[in-house]
Parts: sequence; structure tokens; C-alpha cells
Amino acid sequence: MNFNRRQILATSGAALALATGLRPLGAHAAGVSATEIVVGMHSDLSGPAAAGMPALINATQLAFDQVNEAGGIHGRQLRLIVEDNGSQPQLAVRAVQKLIRQDDVFALLNPFGSGTNAATIGMAVEEGRVVFAPWGASGVFHQIAGNNPLLFTTVQNYNTTTQRAMEWALENWGVERIGVIYQEGPFGDLIRAGINGALSEAGMSVTEEAAYRPGDIDFSSQVARLRAANCDLIVAGTITRETVAVASEVKKLNWDSVKVLTAIPGRSSVVLRLGAEDVEGLYGIGGWQLHGEDTGDEGARAFIDAYQAAHGAFPDENAANAYSYANWFLKIVEAAGEDLTADSFAAAAQGVTHDDFTTYGEFSFEANHAMPELIRIEQVQDGRWVSLSDPI
Repeated sequence: MNFNRRQILATSGAALALATGLRPLGAHAAGVSATEIVVGMHSDLSGPAAAGMPALINATQLAFDQVNEAGGIHGRQLRLIVEDNGSQPQLAVRAVQKLIRQDDVFALLNPFGSGTNAATIGMAVEEGRVVFAPWGASGVFHQIAGNNPLLFTTVQNYNTTTQRAMEWALENWGVERIGVIYQEGPFGDLIRAGINGALSEAGMSVTEEAAYRPGDIDFSSQVARLRAANCDLIVAGTITRETVAVASEVKKLNWDSVKVLTAIPGRSSVVLRLGAEDVEGLYGIGGWQLHGEDTGDEGARAFIDAYQAAHGAFPDENAANAYSYANWFLKIVEAAGEDLTADSFAAAAQGVTHDDFTTYGEFSFEANHAMPELIRIEQVQDGRWVSLSDPI
């Protein structure tokens, strides 16, 4: 008897379920009852990123509350259960085990952290749970999950977005001596892959590079190394505080001839608040739209007003993205129909597009990753991120 690839995967999946005690996909609608859909989220409530987590949680809950107040989805109310991962993989494993085994959640939505998601995604999808919009390196997550159909990623890949930004910089700025400051580990590897891809196509190579470790706060040696190499562009594979530290060091040296371009994680409103004058003139790779309190965008205005009414604070872009991803998830739940299972969700997701006040255009899932990966090149001018390019 001949089997096609789909039959082989289905057969092997069923065998794995029998061997390990896991549920075959679709055999049981975990977290779904006649009146309720239970969704889990693990977030850093006690670790180094804890200060920023209320925004993600509150915005996700706001999306659920709005749907619930409108009658729910197919007569079911949405319930969100949040567990602490402390930004530690071992804590995340325990949190996800609890969400699956005790709370019997249908899905994990907006789970936070590269390391914490890498440690838990495989377990979640093998248990037949949808994992939607994990915060971290999307490409790495799909590799870990073996391209499982229940994993849906929305965060742009750092390598592809950095490569497109570099291609734009080479064409528009005419830079020739490229310096790179990167974090040791997978994040830095992805940034370097994007840079090297663009430079290779242009027949160029990196002039100088310097690494840093997570948690480093002094970047004087890295910046000095690139200055000694006479770089005319620094690509900073940095997150929030590291981005500010690099920009501050460049300002301290009065190095006015160099451009500093930060990768997607460093282009944020938090960088503006922390860096103040030190980040004036900084360039960044933008992956989503930012909105201030004076925004004229109707969708953004409605979200900001609702968030402020519920929580008494202005929502940052992390809150906006969490809200956006949650609403995409909820649209798919509705499209999956009354007979909601992991399988019906996965099938429905292929036909549900997404476009709101955070996006640069309309998105859909290709190989379960949000596409197209649009970016903009932006610069800090008078304390605001200002777009220099159309979506790339």
C-alpha cells in the first residue's frame, strides 16, 4: 500500500500519541466547553523583564474582555490564565505543564521570551495545544517544533529584516565600512546572518565586530573597537538598555560621522524614554507602527482609550502588539466555527488575514509565519521615531 506524506505524518503522529500518552490532534478539544474557552499565557512576572509584562497581560485581557462583553465567540466566553516563567526555561516548563495538565488550556497566547518559549513550545504542540504569537525568534521556534501545524509565529525574523535594512542602507547611505555590535548567542547569530547576507550580495564584508554578553551595561570597549576601525555604520544587534548604552557611548566620544542603526528590538518607545538626548539621531528598524497619545488613527485611538479606561496608564507598543496578536487569534477562533478543535483552528488560520493600527499592511500566514515581513527605516528626531522609508 502506498502512503502520501500527509498520511505518513498522521500515522506517525497517532503512533507518537499512543506511545507517549499524548492526545492525537483533534481527538479532544482541550480547554473548550459548551460555555468557555480557556487560554494560557506564561510571562515574566518575577524576573528581569517583569516591569514590562503588565502591558502584555493587560492588553491580551482587554481583547478578551471586549469579546466577552459582546457575547463571546459562538456562545463561549474566553478565560485567560497567566503563569510566571521568571524568564527562566525551567520555570517556564513547570508553568506550561501546569497550564496543560491542570488547567487544560486550548492554546498558549502571547507567551513571552526566547529561551522560555524554546523550552516549552515542543511540549505544548505535542500535547495538541495551539501556540500563537510567541515572543522571540520565530525561525528558531519553528525549527524546535519541527514545523508543527499548531505553531503560529507573528514576530519578524531578525535575520531577514536585518538583511533588508542593510540592503536599504547600502543603497541609500552609501556606507562602506560596516561595524557590528552583537549579543553572544542565537539573537546575535541571526543579526549577523542578516548583515552578512546583504554584504555578500554587494561583494562586501564586515569591517569590524564586537560581541557583548546578556546583561552587559558598559559598551565603551565595543564602540572604541569600531571607531578604531573607522566604521561609517554601526549595526547594533541590541535590545533596549543595550541600544541606549551604545548610542550614549557614541555621543560621549563625539563621533558624529558614524550612523548607528539598531535592530528591531531596539527601536522602541522605551529607548526614547531611557535614552532621551543620547538617542537623538539614532536609526532603527521598525517592524510595526508606533502611536503616541496624540495619534489620529481611529483604531489606535480606540485601543488607547479602552486601555487607559481599564488600567489608568498609556499603553506602549508592546501592549499594542499583544492586543493585535490576541485579536488575530480571536478572529481565527471565530472562523474555526462552533466545533472548535486544534485542527479546526489550524485550518481556519490559513484563511484569516490581519490588518490593524499596528501593521504596515495586510498579513496572512505562510508556513504558519505572519507574512509579508515589512519593515521601515526610522530615525529619532525631536524625541520621536520618524519614518525615513516606505514599508520595505
